[in-house]
Amino acid sequence: MKILAIDSSSLVATVALVQDDIMVAEYTINHKKTHSQTLLPMIDEIVKMAEINLEDIDAIAVSGGPGSFTGLRIGSATAKGLGLVWNKPLIHVPTVDAMAYNLYGTDKVICPIMDARRNQTYTGLYQFKDEEFNILMEQCAISIEELADKINEMGRSVIFVGDGIPVFKAYLDEKLEVPHFYAPAHMNRQRAGAVAVLGEKYFAEGKTESAVEHGPNYLRQSQAERERDEALRK
Repeated sequence: MKILAIDSSSLVATVALVQDDIMVAEYTINHKKTHSQTLLPMIDEIVKMAEINLEDIDAIAVSGGPGSFTGLRIGSATAKGLGLVWNKPLIHVPTVDAMAYNLYGTDKVICPIMDARRNQTYTGLYQFKDEEFNILMEQCAISIEELADKINEMGRSVIFVGDGIPVFKAYLDEKLEVPHFYAPAHMNRQRAGAVAVLGEKYFAEGKTESAVEHGPNYLRQSQAERERDEALRK
């Protein structure tokens, strides 16, 4: 089975190819360029280097949100376009779930934190138990204060991953009453490899959708939509 994976939910652009539980290729960049500039060339590069044809893949796994509204739209459009051209199913992988999967096997509670602005974070709580990936709190958009309260209530060691770390670290260090840690650089951002591996698992469970059906899950309104609603309420 060959799974092509795409994640453009944040500033990171990342693509990967997994075949039969083997990471064949992964290409990740976190540097200023827009995803519309990077994703297709990155896909083209790993396809050439791995010497495969896109028509030979079985499915396309895409990080389906939450995250950057523009980034999610670009990733979704890329996946939908490839799916339509090659008639391949898409696998919607929740962004926060895939981030947590980077820390496979840890005995700590895993807490991805993405900076959602206005002191909000896209987050969730996860754990591995007997190699099973368990969701303790599904991905959601909440304030960092509410998240800290939930973690303190759990009373367990937690490890954080995500671009919210530099934004919220000082607050978490001050407010958390439990042992807590921060994932190192090679684990603390989105990786298409994790999207691909979870995608492979979901594919085996029949969790696929057509390119036409696929759409991002933003979890909340865009800033423009919020400002419009605020103006209408005045």
